[in-house]
Amino acid sequence: MKTTTILVASVATLVITVCNPCEAKTIKFSGYDWIVRSGTNEGPGPNNWDENNVWVDKNGYLHLKLTKRQNQWYSSEVYTKDRLGFGRYQFQVIGRLDKLDPNTVFGLYNYPTPDVGVDGTNEIDIEFAKWGNVAASIGNYTVWPVKKELDRKYNNFPVNLNGSYTTHRFTWTAANVYFQSLNGHYDDNTNQFANWLYQPLDSANYIGHKPMPVYINLWLFKGQPPTNGQQVELIIRSFKFIPM
Repeated sequence: MKTTTILVASVATLVITVCNPCEAKTIKFSGYDWIVRSGTNEGPGPNNWDENNVWVDKNGYLHLKLTKRQNQWYSSEVYTKDRLGFGRYQFQVIGRLDKLDPNTVFGLYNYPTPDVGVDGTNEIDIEFAKWGNVAASIGNYTVWPVKKELDRKYNNFPVNLNGSYTTHRFTWTAANVYFQSLNGHYDDNTNQFANWLYQPLDSANYIGHKPMPVYINLWLFKGQPPTNGQQVELIIRSFKFIPM
């Protein structure tokens, strides 16, 4: 299969296109081409992934669902064809993230391709999950190191929303990663309820420097069904990337 690589002078420029199987479903959302995942008993989880659980409505909003059919649960995931580098990543979400079931995980993040690094390295995560623990805080900011032998760094925080509209973003540079979450849909810092600046001394080993695809997913921790037995639907109104 043909791949296209464009060399650039800085990681801040987004230009590398990821090659994917021809048969994979793709959608257009917020100005980008996204690949929709399908598969059975695959990680994380493991989960079953159904491409029919993902669609874009007439308003241009992205829908992700967690569904049950014939005693099987099906999750959803999309990721960009393009790899994006240093800059600000912003997601405007519709849904009560503070009321997700303890076994449900909603992720907004980037993730390394094999040429960038192995699983558990390089990625930057915003996740809403209790990881099966009812008493845990549901908000999670995480940065995974460049080297597998190093520890990830994370910040957990409570989420108490005043409505269904939230904005989440991370700003990624060579020296640090700055996370923010806000009540409502804003491009500024209005109604911010959580933030975290991760700025390690050894940033070259603790913060990835290579462009990666952006992922959005909705899945089940350890493949366990929701404790409340309820299906879930979340909407991403927009994704915006502003390169450095």
